[in-house]
Amino acid sequence: MNRSLSIPIPSHQGAVPQSGVSPEKLSNYDLILRCQAGSKPERSAFVELLKRYQSHVDRLLYHLAPDWQDRSDLSQEVWIRVYRNLQRLNDPQKFKGWLSRIITNLFYDELRKRKRVRRPLSLDNPFQTQDGEVAWDVASDDPSPDDDLATQEFYEHLREAIAELPEVFRTTIVLREIEGLAYEEIAEITGVSLGTVKSRIARARAKLQEMLQPYLAE
Repeated sequence: MNRSLSIPIPSHQGAVPQSGVSPEKLSNYDLILRCQAGSKPERSAFVELLKRYQSHVDRLLYHLAPDWQDRSDLSQEVWIRVYRNLQRLNDPQKFKGWLSRIITNLFYDELRKRKRVRRPLSLDNPFQTQDGEVAWDVASDDPSPDDDLATQEFYEHLREAIAELPEVFRTTIVLREIEGLAYEEIAEITGVSLGTVKSRIARARAKLQEMLQPYLAE
């Protein structure tokens, strides 16, 4: 996303723990504590928090809504919600999961406002996961140009298949395979039982294998 975020952040008033330490030098845990210290997050600390987690917001929104042209607006709304509600986070170690829940909740809020349409795919960016690969990828040693082309085509079909999944299945598979979240975190984010999460992921994987079987066979 090229457009910069513009979030109104008032100047912080009052003492802040570790106020003599630059936010850039704080651990993620201490940075969140610093943001929670006052009635509103300290400006410099919150800006640093945004810098560290913006890629996570962008990536998750991209995979949830690949065809939406206003993802930068949604990203800004995510951070506004974080700014307003950060004081409610009891455990800073769970910030990433809490942030993911805000993102998915915003996505479904917006989805309910929109007419359901088929999602065209943007092929400008390669399919990526947090660890650089997905479980169903087929490894290839010293690929030829034809192999590279086949791999690129497979990733395009894979992204298309994910986009075609029903929303609940797409959300769980994205959170699991792309964001690498634990089953328990996904259950908390989506508000369903652990068994339901496992069932949805299993069904999503089975559906993807079915949709991609012609390309896997090749």
